[in-house]
This record gives sequence, structure tokens and C-alpha cells, in this order.
Amino acid sequence: MSWRDLYCGELRSSDIGRLVTVAGWADTRRDHGGLVFIDLRDHTGKIQLVINPERSAEAAAVSHEVRNEFVLRAQGHVVARAPEAVNPNLPTGEVEIQVENIEIVSRSTPLPFQLDEEHVDETLRLRYRWLDLRRDRMQNALRLSHAVVAAIRRTMDERGFIDVWTPSMTRGTPEGARDFLVPVRLQPGKFFALAQSPQLFKQLCMVGGIDRYYQIATCWRDEDLRADRQFEFRQLDLELAFAEVEDVLAVMEDAIVASFDAVGREPPRQPFERLSYPDVMRRFGTDKPDLRYGMEIQDATEVTRGSGFGVFAGADCVRYLVAPQAFTRTELARLEEVAKEWGAKGLAYLVVDESGEVRSPIAKFLSPAEVAAFAARPASTVLFAAGDEAGVARVLGGLRVHLGRELGLAEGARDAFHWVLDFPLFEESEYGGWTFLHHPFTAPVAGQEGWDEELPVDVRGQHYDLIWNGWELGSGSIRIHDVEVQQRVFRTMGMSEDEAHSKFGFLLEALAMGAPPHGGFAMGLDRFVALMAGEPDIRQVIAFPKVASGADPLTGAPTPMPADVLAEQGIQTLPGLPR
Repeated sequence: MSWRDLYCGELRSSDIGRLVTVAGWADTRRDHGGLVFIDLRDHTGKIQLVINPERSAEAAAVSHEVRNEFVLRAQGHVVARAPEAVNPNLPTGEVEIQVENIEIVSRSTPLPFQLDEEHVDETLRLRYRWLDLRRDRMQNALRLSHAVVAAIRRTMDERGFIDVWTPSMTRGTPEGARDFLVPVRLQPGKFFALAQSPQLFKQLCMVGGIDRYYQIATCWRDEDLRADRQFEFRQLDLELAFAEVEDVLAVMEDAIVASFDAVGREPPRQPFERLSYPDVMRRFGTDKPDLRYGMEIQDATEVTRGSGFGVFAGADCVRYLVAPQAFTRTELARLEEVAKEWGAKGLAYLVVDESGEVRSPIAKFLSPAEVAAFAARPASTVLFAAGDEAGVARVLGGLRVHLGRELGLAEGARDAFHWVLDFPLFEESEYGGWTFLHHPFTAPVAGQEGWDEELPVDVRGQHYDLIWNGWELGSGSIRIHDVEVQQRVFRTMGMSEDEAHSKFGFLLEALAMGAPPHGGFAMGLDRFVALMAGEPDIRQVIAFPKVASGADPLTGAPTPMPADVLAEQGIQTLPGLPR
């Protein structure tokens, strides 16, 4: 017995007269007082079944039992629909199957929600994810994800990369997030950490002569969940030996373009724009700007020296942006609240009305030179931030993103991919001292290897981020291949030699045994696919995600474990912990 000859969505007028067998789910059932119509659905689409009791009394009897989401198998001849019954909205809309035999393969209990129902609570969708997966939205998202991954793999294969699997259970290293820990029954009191990334393993592959490594890696991070974050996620992970920055960027651009081609979208033009970290922070106030619209931040520090407006005169940095709308007082009050969320104490502004007249409570304090410097087109608003440079960038960067979204400035614009390079190698730690900006294995720019370990403020790293429409897709760097430079990084971070060898002894040993220059990249696949699919969060492109609380509504995980199981693992829970 064959369950089916072809898929439901494949039938066309060229199949008229053909005897076929199809199988799928009953999408809808309509009884027209004798004739029964069933739309049979699978992942390719729908085909209309017509059950006529004059043709098959047995099939008609079975059809009366059918309800939505029953699994059916039907056999019959393909016929042309009557002209008035043609459905132009369906690829199969010119034909139907006159059923001779129909079988209920599997029945369904009453559904918690209908598959065509809108605004279903997400937790309910995830609780019954097997139903949710039948919907077009999820089918399209997961098949798009497959197409993207397949295109990436082809790109890697064509460029000489080999897929190398690396362990998930490893030693905890400082990656910027909490580790998930795995107890070891045979060694009580000791734990593996689930790998936050294959970072060190892929570097060891380079030391081992693999030359070009990649994998679609599953990574784990114990972080608060949000729209673009899950405990476990996939990333495209790659590494090249004897590579310069441009070598890595070229491979990633090829993978992006291949992914767009695979899903039938117009690919971005190569090469992607290259911008420096200092440049984007000055112009956009963020290291992941959306370049689909302008509204760049402009500097007013010099022109406001000696300003009659004390907030400007006494500030280390004064900058502004011009929004293409003359805001009302109510709108300005809302924008001030947004600015305060980003750390501002208030929001100074100049509104230029349709006639070009300026209105603002600060205008009377500004000199003619200042007013001229801030000249803007009619029907626009100049928004200011004053303070330290980092705070000003944060406030105006946040306002720019908010306004871009609220005013629809990116609507209809071409996708904007770009690279951000020339990041600082170190940043000040919130606990005092210095820490890495990217990770501690990023190489400094050539010629800067001898930095001041007490004050490494001007050291630049060979670190690069890939940005798509204001979203960071991933990051990478040229790695340190000189063991002396690696030890210098650890010392700058305040790590003693003993601590460095305790945490990274295996890496230091490898770097001391002939490590080639190498670099790589890691791109969050789920985020990339979500953006490709136009989805608001990565849960919509993951088959079985967790909710914001970290729970899995489908299985009920996580769950408490019996005391004897914990004892076997050498674990004891503290009293009073929430269960």
C-alpha cells in the first residue's frame, strides 16, 4: 500500500484524468446536502476532495465522520473544477479530486485553538506546539530556516571549509554570561559547563592544521530570555588559518548573499560598507546603527562654548539630531521620557514650524551663531543632548532608534548590511580595572602589541561586527596566535599567571606549539532567520522554544528532581529555594 502518490499542493490541470492517492489533514469540511467537500492539507498546500454518494456510498459514509485535523488518505481521479468553482487564490484551484475511497487514518480530539485563529496566546501555542507547527506561519519559517542553513553549508563546502563537531560539555570560561552546569556522577562535586560557543575549540582546530573549520553549532547561555535570546541557540561558527580581516568578511558576505538567493530575495550588494567603531558611535550613538535612514548625530560642542544656555556651556559634549517632523508639546514630552530612559536629565529642543519659525524655551539663551548652526528645514525638530560623550551618544542613539521606528523612516528602504571595525580591545570594568570588549582572545591591531598594561585606553582590536538593519547578526575577530600577547591580555585583565594557567592552560600550551595566524566569525542563525522571515522574535523560527520565564510549556520543564537522583549526582538543594 502507498500512503500517497504526490503531495496535496502539487496537483495542476495537467493532472486531469489521473488516478491519485493523497494523504494529509482535514483543513475544512463542508456538507452541501449530499456532496461533501473536504480541503485536504499537507505542508505543500491544499486540494479539494469531492465525495459524491452516487460515486461511492462507502466514501460518503466515512466523510460524515470527518472533523477538522483528522488525518485522511483518499484515492480518486483528478477532474477540472466547474468554471464558477475555480479558486484563483490556490495553486490547485483549477482542479479537485472525485473521491472513490477515503480512509480515516487518525482522529483528533477537540482542538484548544483553530489553526486559522488569530491572536492565540503564545503560551497556549507553545503548549500545543505540534498543532502550531501545522500552521503556514511555522511551516514557512522552519522551511526558510532549512533553506538558509543549506545555502550556508553549500557556501562553506565550495570554499574549502570542513564541518567539525566540537564538544558541548567543556570547562567553564569567561564568555560574558552564566554557564549551564552539568554534574558528573563519577566525580562528585565537579561539573562540566555547556559550551557558550566553540571559541577555544575552533582555535585549537587551527593550531591542529584543519585550516578552514565551520559548524552549525548549538550553544548555551544562562541569560534572561528576550525577543532575540534563548537558553540554547544555533550559530554559524567558522574559523580560517592564515587569514586577514578581509578574508573572513568576504566569506561571511558570500554566505549572506547565498542565503538571500536561496529564499528568492534580492541579495545585498557586495562588498558591504565598512565603518569604524569611533565613527558609528559619533554619527549614530550605537555600534549597531540602522543605515536605512539618515538622521545622523551632529556635533555642537565647539559652537556652544560660552553659550548663554548653561546646560550647553558647562557640558563636556553637546550634540544633536534633526527629526523630520515638527513635534507638538505632547509629543516632545513623550520624547523626553524616552531620553530619560537612556540616562538624560531632560531634553532640549528647537521646533521649526512649517513657516520656518523657531519655537523653544531655550531659544532666547542662544546666540545668533548658535541658532544659525542649528538651522533646520521647516517642519522639523532639533533634539539636543549634553553631558559626557558616552552619555550623549547613548541618549541620542536611543532617540534615533525610537524615532526611526515611530516615524517609519526605514519603510520601503533597501536592506542595509554593514561591518563595524576598529573596536577598542579593552574597556573599563564595572568592578574596576580592565576587561575585554569582545573576548580575551582577540588580537590587537598590528603594531599595538606593546600596550600599557595599566592604562590600555588606545589599543584597538581586530574585532568586527556584522549589522543588518540595526540588528547585530554576529561578531568575530582575528585571534591572538602569539602566547606572549595572550598572556599580556590576561595580565591587563588583572589575571595572575596561576589563574591564567588554571583557566586557559591548554590554550596557552597550544599557542606555544606553533599556532598559525587565524580568525573567524560567529553569526546567530536564529536571529538571522527571524529577520529573513520578518518575525518579531526568534521563538517564531525555533521549533520548540522556551518562554520568557525559561519554562517549556510543551513538556513542563524544568522540573524538580527526586532526592535520590540528586544524591547520586552529589547535589543537595538549599532549603527555601522556590520549586
